[in-house]
This record gives sequence, structure tokens and C-alpha cells, in this order.
Amino acid sequence: MFPLLEDSFTRIKTALVLFGIFIVISYIDILFFVWLFFGFFMIVGVKEANKLFGIDDFTIYIIAISTWFFAYFIQQPEYLIFISIIVFSSILAYKQQLDKKSFLSLLYPLGSFLIMLSLYKNYGIQTIWWMIFIVAFTDTAAYYIGKSIGKTSFCITSPNKTLEGVIGGVLCGSIFGALFGIDSLSYIVCFFISLFVSLGSIFGDLFESYLKREAGVKDSGRLLPGHGGVLDRTDGFLFSSIILMFLLKVSI
Repeated sequence: MFPLLEDSFTRIKTALVLFGIFIVISYIDILFFVWLFFGFFMIVGVKEANKLFGIDDFTIYIIAISTWFFAYFIQQPEYLIFISIIVFSSILAYKQQLDKKSFLSLLYPLGSFLIMLSLYKNYGIQTIWWMIFIVAFTDTAAYYIGKSIGKTSFCITSPNKTLEGVIGGVLCGSIFGALFGIDSLSYIVCFFISLFVSLGSIFGDLFESYLKREAGVKDSGRLLPGHGGVLDRTDGFLFSSIILMFLLKVSI
């Protein structure tokens, strides 16, 4: 009992610290600090992804860090995903020594963090908070609804998830998440965007669970006490950010 309570308190304290840091960064609202904040989690996330994919190649860090450096100066940093893959493929063809699987870390999580940075650059800090609220409402509602009335298993990848919890989480993420949408969009548009972003967060979490099962590990890392690694904390955002970017581009 007591170890469980201690774990819960540790998890809450870590979440509050991260939340507080991002509140300060949001208040300052300067590109350099957002870029630095995302960049730190990106490189740790790449390290964790390499472990999950079974990759041991330092070249991927050089490409990821170089890509993130140039992302600061480009208005649409998501296009650098393709540049990083071209660079990797060129090095692979030239040296014929790199692990071909290494390109996976350029897509997950580097690609998603580039899109998060692009969301900030093109739509402002409010959009990042919108995504945070959608994912938070989805996660929280899915957990409590699943615990209280969940009976039907969602899928074999994550046995603890229930279909009832997922449905409840997506509904709450859509209804309440839409309240924090962009002012220029109507509530109904924000609702449908939130709906797909919420679904993305569910499958982002599921994908990371799949990777951990394949790798035979409980957590992706140990950086965040009570949560595990960076990928454990950001898995929902890594998919939902891509969906949010796409839907904003076709809606605005």
C-alpha cells in the first residue's frame, strides 16, 4: 500500500514540476526557450527510442542535433524530417555501415518534436496548450472511466486499457478539449479537431506500449521519476501533434 502511495506522490510531483516549467516558458513565450525545452526532450527521446528499436549508432544523434539546430531558423521545421532522412540515407549509402533501422528514430520521435515546434512557430503557444489539454482530458478520463466501468479489453497490446475507458476518454478529450481551441475556429470545428487529436493520443500511447513490449522493458527510460522516460510521458503528443498540424492546415 505505502509503496503505491509513494509512487503516486512521486508521479504527481514530477508532473507538477514539468507543468510549472512549461507555464514559465509559456509566460515568457520566446522561441529560444520553447526550442530549448522541446530540444532537450527530443534528444533524450531519441536516446530512448534507439534503445527500444535496438539501435546503437552515434551518427543518429549527430543528425538529430544538427536537424534541431537548423529547425530554430526555419518557419516550417517539419520539412527537415525529409532532409534528415536524405542525410541519413546518403551516409548509409556512402559508408554502408549504419544500421538501416536508425532512420526510425528520425521519424519517432524527432519528426514529432519538429512538428510540435512548427505548431508553436505557426500557431502560437495557445495551440500547444490546446493539445496538452486534449491529451490530459483523454488520459485522465480514460483511466478513471476504465477503472470504474471498464469491462471490455481494448486490445492485446495494452491489456489494462478497456474499450469503455477509451470511448469515455475520447469523448471527454473532444468535448472539454475543444473549449481550449483556437479563437478563430468555431467550437464545432475545434470539437472535431479535438476528436481526432484525442484518438491520436490513444494510439500514440498504444504504439509506445507496443515498442516496450517488443523490447521487453517496463519503461522507456528513467529521467522522470514516477513516469519513466520521456517517451512514456510524451507518447500521446507524438501522434496527436501530427494530426493537429494536419487538421489546422486544412481548417485555417
